[in-house]
Amino acid sequence: MCGCCNSQQQDWNVSEMKRVFYLALTSVSHMDFPKIVEGGFRQMLELLGDDNAPFDVHLIGGFDDSSTKVVHSSGGKRNKQEGYSHPLCCKIVEVLHKSEQQFHLRTFCVLGNNTTTDSYGNARPIVGGFVIQTSSGVVTPTSFDMASRCPDEIVRRIRVSVSSYDPSWKGKLLETYDTHTDTFQIAPACWMPDWAEIASSLNELSDSEILLQCSTSPAAEPPHFVETERRIWKYLIENPDWENTFPKYKPRVFHLTSDGRWSRHS
Repeated sequence: MCGCCNSQQQDWNVSEMKRVFYLALTSVSHMDFPKIVEGGFRQMLELLGDDNAPFDVHLIGGFDDSSTKVVHSSGGKRNKQEGYSHPLCCKIVEVLHKSEQQFHLRTFCVLGNNTTTDSYGNARPIVGGFVIQTSSGVVTPTSFDMASRCPDEIVRRIRVSVSSYDPSWKGKLLETYDTHTDTFQIAPACWMPDWAEIASSLNELSDSEILLQCSTSPAAEPPHFVETERRIWKYLIENPDWENTFPKYKPRVFHLTSDGRWSRHS
C-alpha cells in the first residue's frame, strides 16, 4: 500500500484572532505487483494536481514473505515459498527515487519493519491497514471488520479480478472515489459466462485448498478470507451474465447519506 499527502497551511485573521487551517490532499493506493507501480504512481500524482510542494509518503502493509511458510491445514502441513513483497517494495522505492517530484518518506512500515511470526513460525504483517485523517495528514494503523467496508464489496472484488482482461484499465489503478462529485463509483466490468463454471468448481475446494490456491500469503490471511472467496463465487454462479450487474455497461454509483449510509444512485 502506498499513501501520498500534499499539505499546505493557510493563515488569516478572523476578528483579530489568527487561525491556522491545515488542508491536505490525499491519495491512497493498493499495489500488488511491480508492473503497476510506475503507472500507478504517475496516476496518483495526476489526481493530486500540479502543486510542486513536497509530498509526505507513507509505505505501509507489505511484510517479509520471502521465507518458507508452514501452512497447517486439515491435510497436515505444507511448505509454500513466497516472495512478493521484496521486489514490489524495491520497485516502489526505485520509482520514488527517479521521480522529479519532491517528497518526504514519513513511514516505511514494510518488509522486516512490518513482520512478526505466529506460533507456527509463519510470517505475518504487524500492520495490515491504516486510516488517514484528511484534516491533519496523520496516519494511524487500524483494522477493519466486515461491517466497515465500502458498498458493493463483492462486486468490487470481482471488478478487481476481471480488470486484468479489460484493456481500458491495463497498467492502471482502479479508481473508486470521485472527489469532484463526492461519490463512490465502481467502473463497469464484463465477464464470460464460463466464469460461473469456474466459480462452481472452485467452490468445491476445501477451506485449506482455497487458502493454498487463491492466496499469495495463505498463512497471513484474515479469518474471513475463505468466506469472502465463497461469497464471490456464489455471486458469479447466480449472476453469470454481467449485464445484470452493470446494465448498459454503466458504473454503479453511490453517495453517502446524512446518516452515514451508502445510497445507490445508479
